[in-house]
Amino acid sequence: MLADREQLAIRLRRLAAQGVFLGTSSWKYPGWFGTIYDRERYVWRKRFSKARFERDCLAEFALTFPSVSVDATYYKFPERKYLEELGAQVPDGFQFGFKITSDITLKRFPQLPRFGHRAGAGNPHFLDASLFTDAFLTPCESLRAKVGLLTFEFAHFGLGEFERGAQFVEALDAFLAKLPRGWPYAVELRNRLWLRPEYFAVLARHGVTHIYNAWEDTFPVPEQVTLPGSETNPALLVARFLLREGRSYEQAVKQFSPYTEIKDPNPEGRAAAVALIKRGLNSQGRTKVMLFVGNRFEGHSPGTIRTILDELEGRPPA
Repeated sequence: MLADREQLAIRLRRLAAQGVFLGTSSWKYPGWFGTIYDRERYVWRKRFSKARFERDCLAEFALTFPSVSVDATYYKFPERKYLEELGAQVPDGFQFGFKITSDITLKRFPQLPRFGHRAGAGNPHFLDASLFTDAFLTPCESLRAKVGLLTFEFAHFGLGEFERGAQFVEALDAFLAKLPRGWPYAVELRNRLWLRPEYFAVLARHGVTHIYNAWEDTFPVPEQVTLPGSETNPALLVARFLLREGRSYEQAVKQFSPYTEIKDPNPEGRAAAVALIKRGLNSQGRTKVMLFVGNRFEGHSPGTIRTILDELEGRPPA
């Protein structure tokens, strides 16, 4: 199976040269041994070293893929040293998609153990532009050439957080107006009924990309792309294929772990990915495309990406 890895890399590099970057949502998956990773590479003193794998596998990942979504930065603000270590493992031209830390995007902290005493409390730094600039953008300067995307992922807002979507749009508008220019900002919104012209108009006014996101309770990507005004930034198209509509994250983890193979094909999602890639290619370099696929979408994100390429190139399904 590793013998096929170089051919996949060639196909992905060819697209990246045309401004289309396909990558995965995170990368530290032992289930990819034999397809993306060589297990022997991480054997130390005749034993597999999990620590060595998690520390160094990005370099092997980058032998195949030109891009990756870094989910770790959602949980804590990134330190400059951590970002520099990531950047050192990948070649020039590699594109990171960083998720913005939840301290900026959560209006109220969920009742989860990782939030400690803050669980259930309101977030005083929700949409805090100064904190975002100081704690997130400043460290990112160390590898700015490799920052392809900065994702503001807004989890589903519940009752009591906003009375209506218009209030969120107003707050988002004020926040985006304060941000430093020149960075590839994008927004992922999971309140499906808030995907309205007013929301798209705010993003367009600030040159921010709406992310077409496949999640459990959002409109499927094929429907999102038909929403009027949803292409808010003609210079950057982004989609994240994370879950099938109606399936929770927990259900997907239980069904698909350890992510060794595709278990539940999603032809509609793949077709939407192909259509977005073609839109970018047909723009003749005017539009950059970044697509990220998670293991929880079909069961094995490298396999999903390979199948998307097959369909793009008109190859028969494997």
